[in-house]
Amino acid sequence: MSYVVTGATGQLGRLTVESLLERGVDPAEIVATGRSVEKLSDLAERGVRVERFDFDDVAESVSWLGAGDVLLLVSASEPGKRVPQHTAVVELAQRSGVARIVYTSAPAADDTTLVLAPEHAATEQVIRASGLPFTFLRNGWYTENYAATVDQARATGVVANSAGDGRIASAPRADFAEAAAVALVTDGHDNAVYELSGDVAWDFDEFAATLTEVLGREVSYQRLTPEEHRQALLGAGIDEGTAGFVVALDQNAAEGVLGVTTGELAKLIGRPTVPLAATLSDLA
Repeated sequence: MSYVVTGATGQLGRLTVESLLERGVDPAEIVATGRSVEKLSDLAERGVRVERFDFDDVAESVSWLGAGDVLLLVSASEPGKRVPQHTAVVELAQRSGVARIVYTSAPAADDTTLVLAPEHAATEQVIRASGLPFTFLRNGWYTENYAATVDQARATGVVANSAGDGRIASAPRADFAEAAAVALVTDGHDNAVYELSGDVAWDFDEFAATLTEVLGREVSYQRLTPEEHRQALLGAGIDEGTAGFVVALDQNAAEGVLGVTTGELAKLIGRPTVPLAATLSDLA
């Protein structure tokens, strides 16, 4: 039996492989896959099996995925393409006889206004219809999503967005990766759905205050209307589609969609989630 990780060349997939190794999993039992396998050469040197795998070019069968394996399907990164890409992977898993699929989904994927949720909800339906045992990790917000905001604050002393008073229950990506590793290698997760989020929800006034301490300069939060935010993004050279998506996400935050704290992430990893200040310090 192997633990197969898709998207291991990306940040979450790579961190999951690292977490598996830290948990003492035999490197020979781990398969790390991705488009650019050269990025995984150091893992290969540590005994991890490394295989090229492209969501846009899924073969009828592959030698590295078989009966009894547990597959981590890390959500693809291209909006609008995820459902067919994920469907191809699920069908490969069916043909290969995998024991279970672990899928990184979105918060409350099948019952939310979150702009990025529909593709995740559709993927969950595909996995359920496959008949394979599954574990859905409905990952909340990664604190690292605000890396560019830290840079902006360092340069200008301002955090500006249209999230209003919305709260974000974020945690660092490594916490979510550790949860994925736990779901892969421990029992009791068949057909489970986990709503994963940080232990503490913060708002952007608190975010700015934390950056003031971390950066050693005064940082304030500037509330923008959605239209002001969109225009600011366009003025910074961001295309219309991306600007609209970012503003929509901020409206989700303002609605409270990203501020739900469940405690399930801490329970899975067996410790509190890493606080906002610690991750912002790392980013700074």
